[in-house]
Amino acid sequence: MGLMARLRAAAQASRPYDPEFAEAMEERWSQLPDVVRTPGQVLGRHGVGCEGTHGVFPKCNLKCTPCYHSRDANRVRVDGRHTRDQVAAQMRLLRERRGPYAHAQLIGGEVSLLPPDDHAAALAVMRRHGREPMSFTHGDFDEDYLTALALGGDGRRRFERLSFAAHFDKFMYGRRGIERPPSEKALDPYRRRFADMFLRLRREHGVRFFLAHNMTVTPGNLDEVADVVRDCADMGYGMFSFQPAAFLGDERRWKERYREATPDAVWAEIERGAGTRLDYRVFENGDVRCNRTAYGFYVGSRWYPFLRGEDRRDLAVRDTFFRRFGKVNFGGTPPGLLAVRITRVLLRHPSTALTALSWFGRTVRRVGLLRLARHRFRVRPVTFVMHQFMDAEVVAPAWELMQRGVHADDPALRGAQERLAACHYAMAHPEDGTLVPACVQHAVLDEAENAELRTLLPLIETRGPRTAGSTGQRAATAPPSDVR
Repeated sequence: MGLMARLRAAAQASRPYDPEFAEAMEERWSQLPDVVRTPGQVLGRHGVGCEGTHGVFPKCNLKCTPCYHSRDANRVRVDGRHTRDQVAAQMRLLRERRGPYAHAQLIGGEVSLLPPDDHAAALAVMRRHGREPMSFTHGDFDEDYLTALALGGDGRRRFERLSFAAHFDKFMYGRRGIERPPSEKALDPYRRRFADMFLRLRREHGVRFFLAHNMTVTPGNLDEVADVVRDCADMGYGMFSFQPAAFLGDERRWKERYREATPDAVWAEIERGAGTRLDYRVFENGDVRCNRTAYGFYVGSRWYPFLRGEDRRDLAVRDTFFRRFGKVNFGGTPPGLLAVRITRVLLRHPSTALTALSWFGRTVRRVGLLRLARHRFRVRPVTFVMHQFMDAEVVAPAWELMQRGVHADDPALRGAQERLAACHYAMAHPEDGTLVPACVQHAVLDEAENAELRTLLPLIETRGPRTAGSTGQRAATAPPSDVR
């Protein structure tokens, strides 16, 4: 390739935004119901939303109450080839329907039941389709598994960066060393152990990481949420996500009056743990009845928002960000290339730099130079999230009406339809070319899908010795005999 061709290629790669990505966002915005077209709406202005896989490895080896998977999920064997093929098919459809860039979860049952090579292959497939993948796990696997995932047989890095979402709560039964956790605090050493594996991976092998901490909230652990936030804030997690339990999935595992843990009550506990108000209207990801998000950072033990909703100057910064950087893809872009793209935007719109400097000055004053210096100017970005799934009894009829193009008259069903139309989290069905919200997947489609998988991938019981690169867990090849 000649010099001019290389220069043109470099200019193309560093252009601030991809026209196809911008077009995908415009289409996403056009599909949103009016109720969520707010000034802070992120969908259609800085992304198309998140995505997840389904039916690729439904099996799990912990028993949780509640569990959003159908009762047949644990009767399907884990099969690496099936996972790779299905992930590829689903990512192709998502790439076709939702554009070139998105965040996507490799999710189903327990991801660490996949052999490391199959796990790595699935992540590579997702990246090839422009997805920034995040593996969803209960976190009960050993360091040798993580190393085998991150490094190839030659010892070289397979990935520059790994993302994991780890789910910890005391109603997950069967974790090694703590079969039935007596409290959320009792799980803190396991939360730290999980994060420490990634810290060592980065230190020893240079693999960067992003960790999200997930937790289901019921009336039985609502009053422990604040302590989880306070005690785990400095462990290395970049996001804390809380899900008030919903009546979805395997009804045998519905053990409490879940709706007593209301979204407002859960958010109040997150705020109590963070020690400050968390304004979830500055940036909105879909419908706030489904998602609440607060972006900010810690300096020491105190959390600060990036933008304050009560400050008009900060809201002007948000609006400027959407105008100037909304079409720039931040997720998965190498830091050096992202810096070049941002610089090109600033050169094109110099006033944006002044807006940014003004915001930076205000933020430093809010934190205080003395506090920053005392903590050696160490800033830890941490996002707080709450996801509210809907109950199956409302999702199923709302979705059935939507499929027929009928707008519900009943207020509850109409609200459910609005939330489904604005869903931030899509799953792909290559067999018919459709995308569905996660609530629909779990409430309507999972049961039949897992029944079919049970025939396609019948369970084969094995009780042999552990092999190199295994998760180090008991082989849970037979369905659980009891649901606790």
